[in-house]
This record gives sequence, structure tokens and C-alpha cells, in this order.
Amino acid sequence: MYDPEEEFRPVTPRTQSEQTDRVNGEYHYKNGYTQRIYSDAHYVRADENTVPPRYYTPPEKPVKEAKPPRAKKSVGLGAVIAMCLVCALLGGFCGGAVASSAMDRRFDQLEESVGTLSENAKRAPQPAPAPAVSDGTAVSDSASGGMSAADIYELACQQAVGVSTEVTGTNFFGMPVSGAVTGSGFIISEDGYILTNYHVVEDADKGHLDVTVMLHDGTSYTAKIVGTEPDNDVAVLKIEAEGLNAATIGDSDSLRVGDTVYAVGNPLGELEFSMTTGHVSAKDRVIKTDSGAEAIAMFQVDAAVNSGNSGGPIYNDQGEVVGIVTAKYASSGVEGIGFAIPINDAASIARDLVTTGYVTGKAHLGVTVNTKYSEMYAQYYGWPLGAYIDGVESGSCAEKAGIEAGDIITKLNGAEVKSFDDLRSALKRCSAGDTVEIELYRADESRTVTVVLDEEKPD
Repeated sequence: MYDPEEEFRPVTPRTQSEQTDRVNGEYHYKNGYTQRIYSDAHYVRADENTVPPRYYTPPEKPVKEAKPPRAKKSVGLGAVIAMCLVCALLGGFCGGAVASSAMDRRFDQLEESVGTLSENAKRAPQPAPAPAVSDGTAVSDSASGGMSAADIYELACQQAVGVSTEVTGTNFFGMPVSGAVTGSGFIISEDGYILTNYHVVEDADKGHLDVTVMLHDGTSYTAKIVGTEPDNDVAVLKIEAEGLNAATIGDSDSLRVGDTVYAVGNPLGELEFSMTTGHVSAKDRVIKTDSGAEAIAMFQVDAAVNSGNSGGPIYNDQGEVVGIVTAKYASSGVEGIGFAIPINDAASIARDLVTTGYVTGKAHLGVTVNTKYSEMYAQYYGWPLGAYIDGVESGSCAEKAGIEAGDIITKLNGAEVKSFDDLRSALKRCSAGDTVEIELYRADESRTVTVVLDEEKPD
């Protein structure tokens, strides 16, 4: 008989190969649950197609026979004069003086009407002159003040860099093998600070390996890892150089869907300093770069990005960096779906990493959660869904608030918590020092505790 208690125990940490899904050191987008696959529409040759088309064609209307145009009857000035003359002749029988007086009055009225029409025509607004025909010479858009793509590329070549790490290991037969993890980055200060993705330097950070940074002129430097933020996939490097061309940081919050953007990096690790052009396809996409990672808010672009582009800059049409290329949808038949971390988020993280070595203000509860607790266990034991607490750190805010191992957190500040991911997401919306209300389940009853959150610091 199956006993779920045999399965209900702390999770054994997965190996690196189990935690990631990478090609040449590049993470690819997963939705965390189901890999969505899109395929091309089926193509059937016209001479083989036996299914009627599924598009709508409006019915034809019978053509009406054209009727011959009818002659328009109009009364011209000549006719008026003629009629007046006839009237004058007819009226002549009543007296020549009366007819002459009537005719004079009629002509005076006509002249007065013509004069009024002429004055109105002079006061009417004149039509705009026809636009001049272009001679083919390119004219800059003075209204937008945008840079040309060629100028942006020249600028990017002075600011974008290549990042690589030599990784060693053993193959199936136990023989030593080596390979390179390659990515991109960009200069954020004249004295050599460089911003990139954490997953580009993850192996080097964990294995204490050298990181090499290459500039456009071919100069290479050995870089130091100043600080990393794995939860947001950001890392800061430092090379010993002066007088570098630092990128201008733009405002990613001002981006609009449809804005033109440019990605510059080293796709495939061998096509150095390639630029691709596209548009912002969507904003506020919540993306996981692998199954165990934190969800990150990014914006979507249709500029082509590939392995090796990670960490590279996304420019707007003003030559400002507005994002960091981070992921793409990696599935056959899918193109033009890339994601970038907004520079407003990355820049604030980079400032903390440079000044303190870690991101300040992150909320920390001080508990360990059993990630295997699920709906199956909840039904079996008759407990509610939530984050099952396996342990509480000594001296943490959770211990001070009275949270114990075996408690199940079901709400945080009113937000429902049904899993470890829900708890992690709820804490991400908080800051160190915040006072939160946590609802938990213990001994067949619910209770609420007040917690003042700690600050998360690196070990």
C-alpha cells in the first residue's frame, strides 16, 4: 500500500545539471509547468486542397443597369436677362418707364450679390500648399531626435563587451574536458564596472574561475566579480581600466509597446558585436529562466537574440540602454520571442552590488520550507494548502514571532499562500523592516502572528 509519509521528507538539493536547462551556458525560457509548443500552420497545395476555404467572401450583388442621365435644367444669367427682357417687352404695354425702372433694380441686385460673393471668397481660408516631392535625401526626424541605427551601433561597440569563462569537468569516461561559457555585458562606469546576467558568470562564481572581458578593439581583461543577485539574474564585474565609454542609462518605465529597440551582443559566442533590430512586443512579462529560479518581471522584444546575447544591452532610439537581454523562448519553430530585464530594476541592483556587495532591503523571514508539501498531502492529512515550515532560524524574526516547525503558512498580509512559490512571491513584494500579518495553521486551528521582517544578507 502506498504511504505518502514515505515521500514527505525534506527535498534533496538537485544537481546543477538537474536545476538548469542551458545550451552553451545560456538559459532558455520555461513557464515552470508546461512547455508550450507552437507550430506553423499546415500548408496544402492549391491543386491538392479538397477543403473549401474557411474565410468569408461577401455575396456578389447584381449590377444595376445604368440609366441615361437626365438633362439638368438650369437657369443662367442669359436666361434671366432674356426672361427679364420678355417681361419688359410684355410690360411695355403697361408703360416704358415702369419696365426700365424694374430692369435697373434687377441689375443692381445682381451686381450687389456678385460683390458679396467676391468678398467672402477673399476672407475664406486658403488651402495648404502641396507638399514638396522628396529628392530621396534622408531627413532626420527633428521631432523625435532619434539616432540612426548606424550611429547606435558605433556607440554600442564602445560600450558592449564580451564575457567568457573557461569551465572544466569530466566526461562519461572520467576524462577531463573543458568548454567556454560565453555571454555579453556592457560598461556602466568609466573606471571599468560592467553589468551582465548572473547566469553568464554563475559557473565562475561558484567554481572560483576566471572571467575574461573582451572589448571591441580586441583588448582582453581578467574581471573580478564584484557582486551577484541570482534572484534577479544580475551580476556586476570590474576590470582594471580607465577612460572607458560608459553607457547612458535610460528609463525603461517610459518604454511603450511598438518602440524600436536594438540588441547588441555576441550571439553563439563567436559572432562578436552583432546588432539586431526589433520592437518592444509586450511589457511586464513574468518569466522564469529555469525551473528553480525566481520569477522576474521583464519586457518582451522581437529583436533576434540567441545563446551568447545574454547580459548584452538593449538600446532605445536615443542610444540609451533600457534593458539587459536575458532569455528567449527556446523551442523549434518559435522565433522573435526574447525577454529583457528592465534597466530601472537592474540599475538599482547594480548600485547596491557596487556599494555593499549585496542587494539591500530584501525581506527575510528566516524559515525553511518543505517544497514537497502539496495538495495530495493536504488531502491525506486533512490540512490546508500552504507553505509547510520545516525549520526556523535561530534569532530570526520568525522565531521572535512564535512561528514553529510544522506550522503551515496560509496567508501573508491577506494574500493567499498555497505553496513555497507563493510565500516567496509574497515576501518579494515586501521590504526589510516591514510589519506583516501572517496567518498559519497549527494543531487543527488557525492563528495570526505579527512579524517585523529581517533583511536578507549573503552568507
